[in-house]
Amino acid sequence: MALTGLDIFKLTPKKNCKDCGFPTCLAFSMKVASGGSEIEKCPHMSPEALEKLSEATAPPMKALKFGKGDNEYTIGGETVLFRHEKTFVNRNRFAVMFTDQLSEEAIQSKLDNIKKVNYVRIGETMKVEIAAIKYVSDKEKYFNLIKKVKESGISIAYMLICEDVDVLKEALELVKDEKPIVYGATKDNYEAMVSLVKDQKLPLGLKADGLEELYNLVEKVQGLDYKELVLGTEASSVKETFKNAVQIRRTALKEQDRKFGYPSVVFANELANNDSNMEIAIASLFVVKYGSIIVLEDIDYAKALSLFSLRQNVFTDPQRPMRVEPDIYPINGADENSPVLVTVDFALTYFIVAGEIERSKVPVWVAIPDAGGYSVLTAWAAGKFGAGSISKFIKESGIAEKTKSRKLILPGLVAVLKGELEDELPEWEIIIGTEEAMHIPKFLKQLNNTVEANA
Repeated sequence: MALTGLDIFKLTPKKNCKDCGFPTCLAFSMKVASGGSEIEKCPHMSPEALEKLSEATAPPMKALKFGKGDNEYTIGGETVLFRHEKTFVNRNRFAVMFTDQLSEEAIQSKLDNIKKVNYVRIGETMKVEIAAIKYVSDKEKYFNLIKKVKESGISIAYMLICEDVDVLKEALELVKDEKPIVYGATKDNYEAMVSLVKDQKLPLGLKADGLEELYNLVEKVQGLDYKELVLGTEASSVKETFKNAVQIRRTALKEQDRKFGYPSVVFANELANNDSNMEIAIASLFVVKYGSIIVLEDIDYAKALSLFSLRQNVFTDPQRPMRVEPDIYPINGADENSPVLVTVDFALTYFIVAGEIERSKVPVWVAIPDAGGYSVLTAWAAGKFGAGSISKFIKESGIAEKTKSRKLILPGLVAVLKGELEDELPEWEIIIGTEEAMHIPKFLKQLNNTVEANA
């Protein structure tokens, strides 16, 4: 049961130091109880009280770190079931499966695909975060596989999937400094598995036949004083796996039962039965509910575009729109003869406009001034997208050095700005564009044909 502010207040040192940033110990205690502050902010709390309160006030789902350096990630730590209640905290992470049964060609193909699918969308790097390396039967091939992935040069974290403790012990020596996830603790080997990972506090993945067995296994592992856990959701069907993932989350968050208060793993590759389109659909389902790690058979642009974009949307604060970095963006190979089209930094608007420009195949520079992350009309109404801000951006962005063209295309919805912009930018021809993005291809083609005819 969660502690109240008064429960926490009883354990505070009750000093008037205000070192925690709050006027009184009671105010601080109430804030900690509501999740608005951390108990560690009180520098005078005794170690015993701090240990007790830190665990009692922690989120019902444990936040778990794995990986190293640029490949260190946090999963779990969630406090709500639904995104509209509160922003989700730590996004899912995607893994690609490797096994010792793969041919050298298949292994290399997967590594090449991981290298190719690595891009930035709205300021966030989109890539596969985990190599899930599974031991099936050949120990030497398994070790060589780990070495091959490690020596491939890809920037990635590791999840070693293996139930054989002796094999795993040797495998860990190859990547122990990378703080991998170790997946494969069962009711038969959990004691040896805990002993293997405990000193380094490596995340340990538990798997069982059904939720009841999994619950009992967690209880046994916790009895060994180990709580760096990841829970497997494996079942024979998508329906049962989905049921497991949801029940684990609900038990932790709604029933406040910390035995299921850990992040989970979903093997979408196994559920899809080698159907790539089905794998995308299944993975999409568990991006929303509730796979902390989602394992794929392979990666390509179709999977990346759908899954990475969905994940970014789900794990973004709904009260804060996603924004594109204000800048000048070349589309369709824009060059020194290409016109400039202005739009706002609201990510949805940008991607719709950019997609229509790409469809036109006309080279265009897209100018994105700071418009507060709003859509065109909202930004204009809020004073964020006016003649002054647009002209200032055009003058300071350096676009005049990138193109000889002096055609500046304005969104049709803010045609009212044309006169002011002509005064602010006398050397530019201000052209009123379309009101709807769908009409952009036809508009640009007609404009391009007119320019070529007059050349």
